[in-house]
Amino acid sequence: EYPLHRHVSGFTSSLRTSSAEAFLPTAVDLANGLRRPHQKPAILRKISAAQQLSASEVVTHLGQTVVLASGTLSVLLHCEAVGNPKPTISWAKNGEEVKYNDRMLLQPDDSLQILAPVEGDVGFYACNASNTLGSDSVSIAVTLAGKPLIKASRATVINTESPAVTVDIGSTVKTIQRSNVTISCQVAGVPEAEVTWFKNKVKLSSAHHLHDGLLLIENVSLSDQGLYSCRAANLRGEVTESSQLLVLEPPRPLAYLEDLMAVLSSAGTNTRSVLTSPSGTKITVSPGSSALIGCAVDGHPTPNITWLYSGEPLSLRHRLLAAGRILQILNTSDAPDGEFSCLAQNEAGSLTQKTSLAVQEYQWSVDKLMACSASCGHKGVQLPQLRCLLDGAEANISYCKEKPKPPLQPIACNRRDCPSRWMVTSWSPCTRSCGGGIQMRRVTCQRLTAKGSSVPMSNEACAQVSKRPVDTQNCNRQPCVEWVASSWGQCNGPCIGPRLAVQHRQIFCQTKDGTSVSSDKCSALPRPLSTQNCWTDICGVHWRVSLWTVCTATCGNYGFQSRRVDCVHIRTNKPVLEHHCSWRPRPANWQRCNITPCENSMSLRGGEAE
Repeated sequence: EYPLHRHVSGFTSSLRTSSAEAFLPTAVDLANGLRRPHQKPAILRKISAAQQLSASEVVTHLGQTVVLASGTLSVLLHCEAVGNPKPTISWAKNGEEVKYNDRMLLQPDDSLQILAPVEGDVGFYACNASNTLGSDSVSIAVTLAGKPLIKASRATVINTESPAVTVDIGSTVKTIQRSNVTISCQVAGVPEAEVTWFKNKVKLSSAHHLHDGLLLIENVSLSDQGLYSCRAANLRGEVTESSQLLVLEPPRPLAYLEDLMAVLSSAGTNTRSVLTSPSGTKITVSPGSSALIGCAVDGHPTPNITWLYSGEPLSLRHRLLAAGRILQILNTSDAPDGEFSCLAQNEAGSLTQKTSLAVQEYQWSVDKLMACSASCGHKGVQLPQLRCLLDGAEANISYCKEKPKPPLQPIACNRRDCPSRWMVTSWSPCTRSCGGGIQMRRVTCQRLTAKGSSVPMSNEACAQVSKRPVDTQNCNRQPCVEWVASSWGQCNGPCIGPRLAVQHRQIFCQTKDGTSVSSDKCSALPRPLSTQNCWTDICGVHWRVSLWTVCTATCGNYGFQSRRVDCVHIRTNKPVLEHHCSWRPRPANWQRCNITPCENSMSLRGGEAE
């Protein structure tokens, strides 16, 4: 369908070249044997039509595109390279080393010959020339007339230093921020294919530096991460290859670690904490205590953290918290003075932060004195001020609570005569409890000596210092009040028995002259009752008893006698139901009598008869 003379078309413009293209040796160079100093390899590019030796054989140089026809029996790919030392030639197909066999032959001049090419031979063939000074590589596309062919790679490229990186489509690219990434989509095919770029399946506009099958992503940032796809399409079909771009950020220190604050709040106030830093920090702890060390770092991807003690893996008792970002030392006595470090690593790099641990005990200090308790006289003392110190710095006194306190000896201070001053006694009792009274006190001018004695002084000596205090004052100026009660009201309540009826009266607070005032004025006085139980005739009942009957026996254990017991009304003397008298004990209505042995009784009688 496509004649052989059209096998080489305009696809050379989409093939990737190398920096070695700047040196294209001439025929004179080759004739002279390139008598040059040591030189990196350079592959010769010949941009010309493919040579046809016969109807079934195609010979071509690098930089061409070969389109296989149905009658093609052989394809010969030439690769000529110069350099000093002489370069070594190797071939690769689609990024993998060519495996030579009876169809895939390496000729003595380093050309690659493909016998009886089939569809499986379609691909990008790269000639690689290398010597001790470097290498060069150029590709040639071998394709069929039909849907396009894309040169793809399955490599993973990690760039942590270079400001620019170039990869073939299909690669996974991991690069640092602010670098420039070029993704090459080398396409071959007849008819010529149109290339379209996508990011995360969304078509990229022309503003994204698209040209000659290359996509340039400048000044890469985290927002540029994603899946970049190259679609090549012609009338015969389309093919798509994709590259994943991952942006790396090397570990960097942070000034704050929120997880450390959360752990501290649950660990208690006695747990000391510190953040590591690249330049190093320091923490002082007491023996046997617990300590928290935070590694505040960030990066992309999230760095892995390894903890070291004095440059070696941890062997002391510890616990890792917050995904390894916090190291808890369970007993600081296991770690004598040394350096802890956290090594944060990801694909972009590593960062070491450190802190020094100093184990020191809390101690009581009495190096300061409190203020003197008096400015003069004989009682002024100063007590040593007890402080809790750690490494010379004052700490919360609770850290020293388990240490025995040193004895505190008071020190005399300001033991000197006091200036003259007024001395007063206590006020005397008020002359009246209400209505206005007077109370007095004694005012004298005295001076307290350093020996503790008081020396009387003239009033003028004290008047020069302060005004003389008063010796008389009014007191209890509130009016005299009292509780006043009205007469008891009628006794109300239908009752039989005491304390069941009630009567009321009114209680007033008033002054001695009879003026009523608020009850609050009398609140300090005992308040009379305003309600009480009362007694009426209707409440008067009692138990009425008759005389005992004659005893039923004169002796023995079986004699008894009885009487009548009734609850009667006092006024009417009529019986009422017994429960009305239940508030008083009910008298007995029978009892035993003549409880004496009958023999004694008989003998007594016989003696009387004689």
